[in-house]
Amino acid sequence: MRRTAAKKADTSVTLLEAAKTILRRNGYAGLSTRDVAAEAGVPLSQIHYHFGSKQGMMLALFEYLNAQLLDRQSTMFADSTLKLSARWDRACDYLDDDIASGYVHVLQELLAAGWSDPEVAKVVRAGVLSWYALIRDVVQEAADDIGGLGPFTPEDVAALVSNAFMGAESLFLIGFEKKGAPVRRALRRVGDLIRMAESKARG
Repeated sequence: MRRTAAKKADTSVTLLEAAKTILRRNGYAGLSTRDVAAEAGVPLSQIHYHFGSKQGMMLALFEYLNAQLLDRQSTMFADSTLKLSARWDRACDYLDDDIASGYVHVLQELLAAGWSDPEVAKVVRAGVLSWYALIRDVVQEAADDIGGLGPFTPEDVAALVSNAFMGAESLFLIGFEKKGAPVRRALRRVGDLIRMAESKARG
């Protein structure tokens, strides 16, 4: 029984990794369950068995990737040897990685789908709220270290930071940077602003 459950889990992960590969290669519009099954080396029926549909597979892929990346981010933000500015720089590096990996594309596609599909909205909302909670806790710690946040609460700042990164992802995907709008560069310069606050707090 335990071996059967483990095999089922292994097949599920194999399919999700295959879906990620196909997504990066072909984009969401070119993602087919047949191609995913072929990439994974399993019958097409396995996708229906594990996920029910293409949508179910995409939601599972989002949760799978989101859990990995949230764990990565949590580990980084918990590193007390890194100043807040260095952690911000690392978060910007991770944004570049997430664009390259296809995660950003998955997230933005599912956000749009969630406008008209309550089930998709529920899954994506839960995933995004987990990021918001992480950022809120980091902001609270930062406020204790480098001083107050003026009129902003940690919840306010977390909402603004979440929107800044997700907005940057959306604008990047529609080609804003190619038209000269420095989306990611602007985010990185916030790190310089944080360094100024850290220097002032030390002085």
